[in-house]
Amino acid sequence: VQLQASGGGLVQAGESLRLSCVVSGSTCSNCGTGWFRQAPGNERELVAANKIGSHTYYAESVKGRFTISRDNAKNTVYLQMNSLKPEDTAVYYCNEVVDYGLGYVVRQLDHWGQGTLVTVSS
Repeated sequence: VQLQASGGGLVQAGESLRLSCVVSGSTCSNCGTGWFRQAPGNERELVAANKIGSHTYYAESVKGRFTISRDNAKNTVYLQMNSLKPEDTAVYYCNEVVDYGLGYVVRQLDHWGQGTLVTVSS
């Protein structure tokens, strides 16, 4: 599977960005797509995820501000980020996720595409 995230940039606190993730070559029929982020010195964390016909997950820190959506015709998943805060600064990645009953987890832990950097200034 190929994962291409884009749309990052430098914004001021309170502004918005929309990230895009093009997923191609997937052979996973029960996968959804998740957005992850990793700030310097921190572990990579799941920010939002969903799967067609299933539930949507948001991390508590982004609930009410971020929205995940998809355009299946374009094999693209979006992350609309509003009311950005300096603590949202990170490299954002997208990846396939699966739900084994305890929430979404990344399908292939050692397979990541190139992320996109989001920097929010105060």
